[in-house]
Amino acid sequence: MPRPLTVAVLAGAALLTRRALRRRVGASPLWPMPALDPPTSGRPRSRALRLRVASHETVAEGVVQLRLEGRELPRWEPGAHLDLVLPSGAVRQYSLCGDPADRSSYTVATRLVEDGRGGSREVHERVREGMELEVREPRNRFPLVAAPSYVFVAGGIGITPILPMLRALGDGVEWRLLYCGRSRESMPFVEEMEKLGRGRVTVTVGAPDLDALEVPEQAAVYCCGPEGLMAAVARRFPAAHLERFAPRTARGTAFEVELRRSGRVLTVPADSSVLAAVRAELPDTPYSCEQGFCGTCQQRVLEGEVEHRDELLTDAERADSMLICVSRARSDRVVLDM
Repeated sequence: MPRPLTVAVLAGAALLTRRALRRRVGASPLWPMPALDPPTSGRPRSRALRLRVASHETVAEGVVQLRLEGRELPRWEPGAHLDLVLPSGAVRQYSLCGDPADRSSYTVATRLVEDGRGGSREVHERVREGMELEVREPRNRFPLVAAPSYVFVAGGIGITPILPMLRALGDGVEWRLLYCGRSRESMPFVEEMEKLGRGRVTVTVGAPDLDALEVPEQAAVYCCGPEGLMAAVARRFPAAHLERFAPRTARGTAFEVELRRSGRVLTVPADSSVLAAVRAELPDTPYSCEQGFCGTCQQRVLEGEVEHRDELLTDAERADSMLICVSRARSDRVVLDM
């Protein structure tokens, strides 16, 4: 059982928070975020870069780290991720876990998922040092907000977006980390975390005891890891910031989709996606990640109520568009500008 985590508010943390809050209001990022091009339906939301694989290194049992080199790379902030285009053409999202000040390389890590969709196996087995890979510049849906103190909960490979946050906070702000995994050997960066934490890190093999986790009032709670861990953290701390590896499933109840410009009405089965139904009729419809991350399949909604399940669109964008790979209709029919 892990020991309780107690976080005290330091004067230095309060000073940092006051300065941050003068720049930002409410739950806004602690650091300024890079602006991305506005979204356009049917194309990726950020520009593509060609980077060289400078290193392909095993950093824990079943975990590979990639360092991708370039020149004057777009800036990123703790919590950001990359879209990585694999040799097969598949697109996968990986959290950046290197140094945001390094403009010459990006670092990501991935765990081999034996029963996954094949992306992690491709990184482990097909990606090699010296080859070039396409990436899409960083995006951040998991920013570090201004707070007097922080509690982080990471499960296994979920340490990757949290790692640069802890490096950035350093000793200037009070924080604690609860890091859990199936074995110490399978937990990447565990020794670095313990050294960095200087007593602020609790490492647990197996499921953590969240009831023993003491979180001070006004502390920000961050969690990344397996879905079961994040669901438990969300129940225990409803205001927690969560970074999911994948969105909810595209399955649900059946409904109709009208493609207004094409003059077609399609049925989306309960066990399939809008994208699959549309591509059966319009096979050239663009798509990429099929997880609601990249924005390639974004389409304009003319009528109907949408159940948004993506991890990308803003509230303003959701007012008149949807990502058809994962989102569904709340109503019996939705009309798309296709």
